[in-house]
Amino acid sequence: MNENFINELDVIDVKTFKGDNMVSLTLAVPDNMKKEMDKYDEINWSAVARNAIKQRLDWLVDMDKLTAKSKLTKKDTIQLGRKVNKAVAKRYVKMMNDAAGT
Repeated sequence: MNENFINELDVIDVKTFKGDNMVSLTLAVPDNMKKEMDKYDEINWSAVARNAIKQRLDWLVDMDKLTAKSKLTKKDTIQLGRKVNKAVAKRYVKMMNDAAGT
């Protein structure tokens, strides 16, 4: 693997978490995933996991900010999501039928 790429990953990791105290987190992965990971021993899998978790946390914080003033309840959002899913599925079926000429 390109040494510069590995160094860039290290730099990203240091910039993202510089100054933070680190705690240990145990992560379980399926055996087949671990075998694939072992093929790439030059990858810092802790950094990969840390960055993935950070991205998800950033997204969750953004969603919290976006929905902070919403008057919808969780039940409302589930019902709305189901309506949207049904509408999208209906449109998809129509599109597929139109494409098939039926």
